[in-house]
Amino acid sequence: MLAAVQSVAPLRTMKFECPHCQQRLSAEAEMVGHQITCPVCANAFAIPVPQPVTEATERLTGSAGILPACSNAATATRRQDAGAPNVPAVASPKRRMPALFVVLGLVAAALLMFRGKSGGSLNVLSALTGPAPNDLRVYPTNVNLTTSRDRQSMVVQAVYADGLTRDVTSEASFALANKALVKIEAGILAPLADGKTELQVKYRGKQVALPVSVEQAKVERPVSFNLDVMPVFMKAGCNSGSCHGASRGKDGFSLSLFGFDAEGDYFRLTRENIGRRINLALPEESLMIEKALGKVPHGGGERFKADSELGKTLVRWLEAGVPKDGTNLPQVVSVDIMPKQAVLDGSNATQRVTVRATYSDGTDRDVTTLAAFFSNNDPVAKISEDGVVKAGQRGEAFVTARFETHTVGAQMIVVPRGLKFSWPEIPENNYVDQLVNAKLKKLRITPSELCDDATFIRRACIDITGTLPKPEEVRDFVEQMSSGKRADLIEKLLDRKEFADLWVMKFAELLQIRSNNNEFSYKPALLYYNWLQDKFAKNTPIDQIVKDILTAEGSNFKNPATSYFQIERDTLKTSENVAQVFMGMRVQCAQCHNHPFDRWTMNDYYSFAAFFPQVTRKQGDDPRETIIFAKADGEVQHPVTKKPMAPKFLGGERPEIRKGEDRREVLANWLASTNNPFFAKNMANIIWAHFIGKGIIDPVDDVRVSNPAINPELLEALGQKFMDYKYDFKQLVRDICNSRTYQLSTRANESNVLDDRNFSHAGIRRMRAEVLLDCINQVTESADKFQGLPKGARAVEIADGNVNNYFLTTFGRATRGTVCSCEVRVEPNLSQALHLLNSDSLQGKMVNGGGVKKLLAKTGQDTSKAIDELYIRCLARSPTEKEMARLKGYFGNGQSDEQVLTDIFWALLNSKEFIFNH
Repeated sequence: MLAAVQSVAPLRTMKFECPHCQQRLSAEAEMVGHQITCPVCANAFAIPVPQPVTEATERLTGSAGILPACSNAATATRRQDAGAPNVPAVASPKRRMPALFVVLGLVAAALLMFRGKSGGSLNVLSALTGPAPNDLRVYPTNVNLTTSRDRQSMVVQAVYADGLTRDVTSEASFALANKALVKIEAGILAPLADGKTELQVKYRGKQVALPVSVEQAKVERPVSFNLDVMPVFMKAGCNSGSCHGASRGKDGFSLSLFGFDAEGDYFRLTRENIGRRINLALPEESLMIEKALGKVPHGGGERFKADSELGKTLVRWLEAGVPKDGTNLPQVVSVDIMPKQAVLDGSNATQRVTVRATYSDGTDRDVTTLAAFFSNNDPVAKISEDGVVKAGQRGEAFVTARFETHTVGAQMIVVPRGLKFSWPEIPENNYVDQLVNAKLKKLRITPSELCDDATFIRRACIDITGTLPKPEEVRDFVEQMSSGKRADLIEKLLDRKEFADLWVMKFAELLQIRSNNNEFSYKPALLYYNWLQDKFAKNTPIDQIVKDILTAEGSNFKNPATSYFQIERDTLKTSENVAQVFMGMRVQCAQCHNHPFDRWTMNDYYSFAAFFPQVTRKQGDDPRETIIFAKADGEVQHPVTKKPMAPKFLGGERPEIRKGEDRREVLANWLASTNNPFFAKNMANIIWAHFIGKGIIDPVDDVRVSNPAINPELLEALGQKFMDYKYDFKQLVRDICNSRTYQLSTRANESNVLDDRNFSHAGIRRMRAEVLLDCINQVTESADKFQGLPKGARAVEIADGNVNNYFLTTFGRATRGTVCSCEVRVEPNLSQALHLLNSDSLQGKMVNGGGVKKLLAKTGQDTSKAIDELYIRCLARSPTEKEMARLKGYFGNGQSDEQVLTDIFWALLNSKEFIFNH
């Protein structure tokens, strides 16, 4: 019965969806309640609701008749071609009203039955009875068909007033102005004749028109190894690291990893072991075909079917005589995935995507069937090999499509179906809040309330200066009634020396300032650190600091910035560090093969490294002194082609470099310019991560397509503001700290309790090692002695990353051995807990500092006041009544007041509330 109905009474025909796979089906009304098996997913279910085809439904769906089983438009076309009569759109007047009452009754009964069993909402008929969309989007927005085999799959997305989206491709109607030029089947356009026409797409009263161009419709493009065969290997996973792309290949056959060496792959297929892998006389019996089809034993199993596009492409190439491509082959210059975003209504909702590649000759190509798809969060949104996303649990996922060397992605948001949500009136302090809240609205998440004043002053002092507020500062701040007191506090903290000290330490980690035996001694390390400290003390713009470092030349005694090229002497490693520190990109993968999850190729890697091979060193008069200069020659060779690589910006153009011009200066001028889309956003992301505890891209130094920004609009805005501020560090910090987002409480509400990505509440962050030690010394009134610094200096002022300190090592201080953000470890562990519990040093700090004795003297032996002072000193708050009552009970039990207070002090220093910023 699941077929196109040829009845004169269309009210006896209905449409419905399979509850398991959402495939649209049709049947006769008498089948209501009958058990059937879905022809697509093979699951059994009862037919729930009849859906009449009337004038109203025809207007809503744009359908001229009943859709056949599985909504396969191609099947419908074939049946009509075979002579199946058109189904009338309107029932006879005599039968219309009684049948309609029957239908409405069945609909109501089915709705009640469904709600009674599942408590959910019925998805059937939602396309017809639900609200009409606010907008209709069609992808791609233009169609260009070139040569006879070119195809273009269309995607139609309805956007509703509440922000939800729905894939309505199978329900929309398509109409061509000139049907002689293009045919359309199942939403796929194919060329018939050259010319230009227009495609009209309609759905629920919305319509979109887009241009269609056809060229060389009668010309068959020759099959190409690079354009056609290599994508098959990528799609099927043949050249992945776990298969023939492994360094030693598999079962005696190797392919270049992710296809970085097409010429070598061609040789290995056609010239290596001639006659074994290909059979030009009988292409279908070639070993490469039979293994991929699973006809002969194959470690990778069956990779595709014989009648698939992948299988047919390989056979066509073999039938053509395995032609080798010429030198003027067009290259892929960009790839797009569409739509870029979908907000899916509940689990099992689907969204198909289409992927299009653009080539250097101006042509484009639908590569949806050739792209490799991935999701970074399968439980939320899983994507099939065909590019269909299926929603799972509530959350957010990023699906990516890889074609050749390009990787692109789309955001998928899943919200619970039927979720009742109303956005509250929430004040927004600046653009940060506007952009964070815009994302939270899409996710149906309400942000937490503001933190209280005591929490804010502690949080701000730790984040901005790396210190705790003094008790008198806490009391004064909490008692103030001014509405602008938080902004005033931020200004005061930004003007303190400790702010600069904290960021000098963080940049010293990025620049790897550390002595290294005889290669880089303590003296130049200290000079380098002091130079950096001077720059931050003067609030020198970050772009200028970076330019000074990258273009530095001369003695590292007289110009300490030159130490950047002494700490790391390897040309390739230097280029990797520059990319990772100043643009947030880890390009190391591309040294040996094209990056599997990003856009970077081996050509990109070695072209970027070509900015540094002319950097040269010689020893100065002092054996600890090094002189850096740029020589006139020096090139970087590509390891595959053995050709010298011309310098090229990452993701940018190839610059013109005059003879004798320092390549580093060309790079530095571009790096911090508006032409580089990465630098400002990377620096803004580093700053954001420090204050929020998580980067908008996280980790901050792993920027890639497959690790997208949590909130790209926010990152874009912060980067633009940073440029508008002329890279003034303090101004961007001011924006972030004044935002309501930064000032939110750590207490979650019902809607954001599971959110750890979208900044809907503050995070609980363990203080980093140096700051924690400084805070312990501050509250215990004790001091440490670090190498090269006077006693009493703060841990954040340590110049040399090679200085040893057991406490700092235990709590995860960076060794500065690499530029990786992972060097700083803030995850709590057992060693840290044991150190605080049992360490003699902590006990000694409390005793030697004399804090408790001074406190008793200051409070006149009033233990309640002493407890309150300890709480405010450590936690920036007074104890609760319950805490005070419990602590007071420890006095008068044979121990002196000083000993009891020391125990309370020790307990506070070991508490999570002290160790963590919150």
